[in-house]
Amino acid sequence: MTESMPEFVADATDSDEAATDLVVVTGVSGGGRSTVARALENVGFYVVDNLPQALMLDMAQLAFQAGGAARRTAMVLDVRSRAFSTDLAGAIHALRERGFSPRVLFVDAEDDVLIRRFESVRRSHPLQGDGRLADGIAAERKLLAEAREQSDVIIDTSHLNVNQLRRRVEELFGGEDVRRLRITVLSFGFKYGLPPDADYVMDARFLPNPFWVPDLRDHTGLEEAVSTYVLDQEGAGDFVKTYAGLIAATASGFEREGKRYLTVAVGCTGGKHRSVAITEELTAQLRDMRLSAHSSHRDLGRE
Repeated sequence: MTESMPEFVADATDSDEAATDLVVVTGVSGGGRSTVARALENVGFYVVDNLPQALMLDMAQLAFQAGGAARRTAMVLDVRSRAFSTDLAGAIHALRERGFSPRVLFVDAEDDVLIRRFESVRRSHPLQGDGRLADGIAAERKLLAEAREQSDVIIDTSHLNVNQLRRRVEELFGGEDVRRLRITVLSFGFKYGLPPDADYVMDARFLPNPFWVPDLRDHTGLEEAVSTYVLDQEGAGDFVKTYAGLIAATASGFEREGKRYLTVAVGCTGGKHRSVAITEELTAQLRDMRLSAHSSHRDLGRE
């Protein structure tokens, strides 16, 4: 750590621990933890990298004792640490027992993407040993399986560049009340696979495809001509309105149950026209309902 912290007091029991904004970052090697850490620093978090899991509670107590800027602390856990254990759920439970409310962020990526990333920097996987890259990735996934399952939010970075990942983290962890449900409306192309972190999946393929309209083919759902064409189709307005109502009706329940992040995936064939236009309109309607929503377009630009 590069900043000084006050002397640790072991028995802090103040009821304000829950007001300490703690984020625990973990995930697969090559998934983008370093980018996430830098993005969290950009939105005001004190970031502790490669923290041994056994010190999580001590670090949380130190952040609470310090107050001020340290009340927003992110702890980045690395499977390469010798002190890493598979019982992340137990460590998170210990934090909650002491009155803290940590949020767990897990970064993930597809195996072939991870292999390309490691090969591009000519590095071996930390758990590879004498085996192949794929062996190290498989071993790490097994070690992190429970941590992934217990995470509050999973970001799949397979199709995100550094800037897109940074913006996603800043949107999720910056500014607004951290206890509000934050909704990501994500467009995608079915031909590229379902988003693994989706809570709801909407299928916009029942609408006519602008790809078959010569004047619209080379444009995207972010452009007015395509958006108007898609949203003017029979059933499009009801489709968006119905889903907006469903999400609005369940939002308060999700918040009561402690869910802080909701991913609504909107798919069409290639993720260029229909899903993009529907995503933008749905996001706008959710914001009109005073929900915290932002749009993201996973496959835009891939065609």
